[in-house]
Order: sequence, then C-alpha cells, then structure tokens
Amino acid sequence: MSRGILVSIMKQSMALLSGLLCDETFWTDIPQRLSGVAETQVVSFRGFSSIPAMAQHVLDIAPEHFAVAGHSMGGRVALEIMRAAPGRITGLALLNTGVHAVRDGEPQSRGHLLRVAFEHGMTALAAEWLPPMMGSDAARAAQLMPRLSAMIQRFTAEAYAGQVSAMLNRPEVLSVLPTIAVPTLLLSGSDDTWSPISQQQSIRRRIPHATLFEIHGAGHMAPLERPDSVAIALREWLLML
Repeated sequence: MSRGILVSIMKQSMALLSGLLCDETFWTDIPQRLSGVAETQVVSFRGFSSIPAMAQHVLDIAPEHFAVAGHSMGGRVALEIMRAAPGRITGLALLNTGVHAVRDGEPQSRGHLLRVAFEHGMTALAAEWLPPMMGSDAARAAQLMPRLSAMIQRFTAEAYAGQVSAMLNRPEVLSVLPTIAVPTLLLSGSDDTWSPISQQQSIRRRIPHATLFEIHGAGHMAPLERPDSVAIALREWLLML
C-alpha cells in the first residue's frame, strides 16, 4: 500500500457547524489547514428555526461516522447530534459554545437586536452586534470587520429571526454532557465575554476526559480571528480520534 493511500484512509470525516449568522465563509481559513488529516464539510443554518431540525439536517447529509466541530450556536447543534445519534460521532469539538439555559434578560437583548435588523437593516445589526464579540487586538478586529459585516449582510432579517427563535427555544443540554464518551475539545478565546474560559472550565468538569484549549487574544469569533491557533487545536484533537 502506498503512503498516499494510507494517509487518505486515515483522514477523518469532519463537519464544521456554523454559528448564528455565520455561513461557509466563516470557516474559510480552517479546512485547508486541516486537509492532511480531515475531509471537511461546512454546514450553515440559514432558513432553520430549530436546533433539533439543524441537527437532523447535519445527520441527513453527513457520512455514517464523522467528527463534529460546532462554533457557538453550531456547538449547540453538535450537542443535539450527540443526543440524537451518539453512535455516529467519532469526536466532538465545541468552539466558543455555551450550555446554559436561556438567561434572565436574554429574550430582551436578542429582541432588541432583532428590532435593529428589521428596522434598520443587517448592516446596522452588524455594526452593533459584532464589536463586543471581537478580541482585544484592535488592528485584527478592524481587518476582519468588513468580511464579517459582509457575511451578516448575506442573511435577511427573517433568517436571523429564525435562528434567534432556535436559540431562545434551545433544548436543555446539561444532561448530555456526562454521557459524552468520544474525545472532546473545548475551545474559547481569552477575550471571549460571550463564552468565557471560566464557562469552558465548568463544561470540562461535566464531560469525561475533555480537553480545554485557550486561544490568547481571541474573542467569540476565534476561528476567524486566530485560524492558525484554532487549526492547531483541531488538528491535535483529530489525531486523537
């Protein structure tokens, strides 16, 4: 058997699940960096309004067995996949993801952003929503902002409303965490105020043998802010599978 065939056989199938208002371009910098160890499939959720429906969509289009890495809302989808079909999953990565139930004030804050989207447009939403999610590297944030804003403008306010409804009606996931038996990567940015490292540490205590990787200087959009570091973490995780 040639070395090239052996490497091909050893590659993992992996689904990269996008977060709120994120499409395939969010992951642009990741698949190529992992091409030696994984065949990646990027999934976004425009047109969906339910986490379980998103999870079923992934299960419908993914290979029989695959690793799954979800960013933010995509991590919630990944956990729902673990609940629905744990035997199909070879590894789990939760990037900038939370596991808490809907918090006090969350419907109001999401409702405010929805009003911005419907009354002023997606450009205005991007201008208000994105800056607090970025890391402390102002130059990097300024460099990425046009790309992120353009991505958000490719969604409609109606599509955003569907995803917000999915998040406000998200399934409980705390009971899923202790049942996870596959290699699990938890990743967040040191500057992520939406999904802070302290939250990842709490999740790690609930998942047997989970590994926590902190991306210094990154915020909530770590895969786009620090693709090199995120790819390193994902590669190490994939090599464990």
